[in-house]
Amino acid sequence: MTDLQPLGVYVHWPYCARICPYCDFNVVRDRKQAEQAGLAAAIVADLEAQRALTGPRRLVSVFLGGGTPSLMDPRWAADIVATARRLWDAEPDLEVSLEANPTDAEAGRFAAFADAGVNRLSLGLQSFDDAALTFLGRNHDSAEARRAADLAARIFPRLSVDMIYALPGQTVAAWRDQLARAIALGAEHISPYQLTIEAGTAFDRAVGRGRFRPADDETGAALYDTTQTLLSAAGFEAYEVSNHARGEAARSRHNLIYWRGQDYVGVGPGAHGRLTLDGVRTATEAAAKVGDYIRDVAETGLGYREPEALSPVERAEERLLMGLRTDEGVGFEELAALGLMAGHPVVAGLVGEGLLAADPSRLRATRAGRLVLDGVTRDLIVR
Repeated sequence: MTDLQPLGVYVHWPYCARICPYCDFNVVRDRKQAEQAGLAAAIVADLEAQRALTGPRRLVSVFLGGGTPSLMDPRWAADIVATARRLWDAEPDLEVSLEANPTDAEAGRFAAFADAGVNRLSLGLQSFDDAALTFLGRNHDSAEARRAADLAARIFPRLSVDMIYALPGQTVAAWRDQLARAIALGAEHISPYQLTIEAGTAFDRAVGRGRFRPADDETGAALYDTTQTLLSAAGFEAYEVSNHARGEAARSRHNLIYWRGQDYVGVGPGAHGRLTLDGVRTATEAAAKVGDYIRDVAETGLGYREPEALSPVERAEERLLMGLRTDEGVGFEELAALGLMAGHPVVAGLVGEGLLAADPSRLRATRAGRLVLDGVTRDLIVR
């Protein structure tokens, strides 16, 4: 099994009890069980069909994301996880992650998901401030957040918590307090995300109407720096721009598949995948609507219709965009199609500005470079 190429499986469960105003993911309001049961069956069938394409692989991770997969029937989750294990050669310590919200109703099902094979919970706390949670459109309060985190820590071997910062008017002192509370939970992994206003979201429309103003760049930078300082002092490594882990074993194996440019199967409405087929890096994207996805699987066996073979330049650009987010960066040999090397003038210039590390074998962003990573990657790609 050790000679097999690694593979991850991403499962998109699009249903949400409430659509958060900052969310631009492929989500829909929670619907009747009949449709959801049909979707769960289609996901299993899609996995079967994609196994015929990938051949034997070493299964590293299964990630149940969304949407809110903690709303699904745990029996369906068990069936999906068991199918993935059966189809590919699962590592003995296979990582099986589930995204969850902290409502009491969902937390009451944590034990059932653990029985289904989930061993890592990604809990969307976002804040411990009730006013902030209301602003973010969350359907839980701070008391539920704490109860859910305490329960998850007892049930699951691994726990990650998400937090959002740079809310309108948020001060460094207020964010320090929020982050300190997250650290005190004892989770092995914390993902603090800066609030971004994505086009087409409810927050985008609210900003356009003057309802609130996003944090300015100076405030965002101060809050980001506070994040790095506090988490580092608490023993967390910033192994990716927005992901911090207490040691290498606590890192998200599934996310590392993305950031390292490895293969992953994507199933569920709107799910993306990256597969090496006949030696070519290939992008897949499933139909976004639930009904269309179920129909595609029924008619063709697969949830996607037109896989796209990536050119060497496209693959290198994607590798750069994803890999530069991590502390390990990207080896220059993977960027040959872009003509990037240690002595390249643009690389040398960014090193001189302190935005890239002076590394002869790899591109690696410094702490300062991570703060302006969009600009750094744009400079490297658009020359």
